[in-house]
Formats: sequence, C-alpha cells, structure tokens
Amino acid sequence: MDLAYIPSPSTGVIDLGPIPLRGYAFCIIIGVFVAVWFGNKRWIARGGRAGTVADIAVWAVPFGLVGGRLYHVITDYQLYFSDGENWVDAFKIWQGGLGIWGAIALGAVGAWIGCRRRGIPLPAWADALAPGIAFAQAIGRWGNWFNQELYGKPTDLPWALKISEGPNRVAGTYHPTFLYESLWCVGVALLVIWADRRFKLGHGRAFALYVAAYCTGRAWIEYMRVDEAHHILGLRLNVWTAVIVFVLAVTYIVISAKVRPGREEVVEPGAAEAAEAAEGVEDADEGADSGSEADSDDEARAPGKNGTAEAAKNG
Repeated sequence: MDLAYIPSPSTGVIDLGPIPLRGYAFCIIIGVFVAVWFGNKRWIARGGRAGTVADIAVWAVPFGLVGGRLYHVITDYQLYFSDGENWVDAFKIWQGGLGIWGAIALGAVGAWIGCRRRGIPLPAWADALAPGIAFAQAIGRWGNWFNQELYGKPTDLPWALKISEGPNRVAGTYHPTFLYESLWCVGVALLVIWADRRFKLGHGRAFALYVAAYCTGRAWIEYMRVDEAHHILGLRLNVWTAVIVFVLAVTYIVISAKVRPGREEVVEPGAAEAAEAAEGVEDADEGADSGSEADSDDEARAPGKNGTAEAAKNG
C-alpha cells in the first residue's frame, strides 16, 4: 500500500463557463510570459530598450511552437500515422507533445528574423533570454502533469506520481520525471544567472551554457522514461539528441571564448542615447518643478500690498 504519492489531476481541463481552460496550454502560456518578463529585465540591464524582448518574442514564440510540434510529430509519427490512428490528432497541440529541440531550433529562426528587423545581434538577445527559457520550461513541464504523461519507471518512493487508468497508460505509481525536469530547469536557470554575473558571459555563451546544462539533465531524465520512443543502439532518440547538442554547445563556448572574448558593449544601437535623452528630460522637468516651487515660496514670504500700506501707516 502506497502511503504517500503525488496525485494526478482527474482532468486536464477546467471549464470557465463556455471556455475550456486546458492545463497544458495554461502552463505553456505562463511559461512564455515569465521568459519574456525576465528576459526583458536582463535585456535592460545589458543596455537594451524595454519592450525589445517582447517584440522579438512575437516572432520567436510562434516559430518555436511550430518547431516543437513538428519535432514531436516527426519523431513519434507512429502515434498519428499508424494503422488505427487519426492523423488529425497531429494538430491537437493541447493534448501534449512539444519537442524542446524543435522548439529551440525553429524558435531561433524566428528570433533571428526579429533581431534582423531591429538591428540587434541574436547572440546577445539569446544570452538575455536564456535563464528565462529555463524557467519557462520548468513551468511548462507541469502541463505534462495535467495530461498524465511523460512519467518514468514504476516506483514506491514517497514522491511517486500516481497515474490513473487511461488510453496508452496503466494505473500505478511512477517516477515523476516531469517534476525532475522542472526542478532541473530551475537549477539550470540559477546556474546561468550566477555564471553570467561571475564571468560576464557574452556573444551567445550564456545561452550555450543553458543548452549544455539542460542537455546534461535531459539525458538522465530521458533514460528513466517508459513511454514509447525510437531507439538507436539501445538508447532513446532524445538521449542521442541531448548528447550531440551538449557537445555542440560546449564546443561553441570554447571556440567563442577564444574568438570573441568578453561581452558586447552595445547590444541595441541607440538605446544608450535614448536613455540619456529620457534622463535629461526628467532632470529638466524636475528642475522646472523645483523652480516653480521656489517662486511660490518667495511669493508666499513676500509682504502683499496691504501689508506694505499698513506698515507705512503704522510707521
């Protein structure tokens, strides 16, 4: 008998009147907002303008969602195009199924387009957004909890995840790999924030560190999963992907540090001048306000006509 476990939601949908609120979609949306909000704070701290991160995210997010879904459908095509399956389900993104590898790859294409339109270097923008993406992944993984998917091997540990009977799943308690990855992503975000402050990472190296650190955790978490997946030489496809991407990320960090050491001095052309102009306007307004207050004080202290006349009369 299991004395302790993590319960799963009885449903992944909450009906708000006529509007169904799906837990998976809700987690993705919240994650995107957190990534953009935190990325904006980091971008401003790097010398960029407020709102630039959101403007580029308008390009990156849709591309990322399409890329994530494409990767999932292509690598798990049997779920949609095998005998007895309905290919229309490939478009039902709310039922789960986003591959982070495709999301990052195609999202980078969208971000590149947005950066080109603003005249901003993509690596600098990616560095600012890196920890925010990790936080977004940590939040997004809870969408898998709502859908009762992506759990690990059976276990009777106190933090086991209880799964109910359903399509393509057997009731029982399993390793909560969604929780493991969520916590790992939080750790990755904190690591990138610390390393960026400590070593002043630039030219895409903070983003590459995020990628390498995430891949490290994804490899062992992926190894624990029991859902259907393609295998190559005895390992799941996503494990191989994590290994390859990790090597590429580390290689980029090493080469980039030698070719382009340090951090970008200017991340957004004209941002510094605009900030100085705005400060100048504020200082001028404050000076004008101070002058008006001083004039008012002088008028209040000066004797009026009646006071002057009365003083002359008394004299």
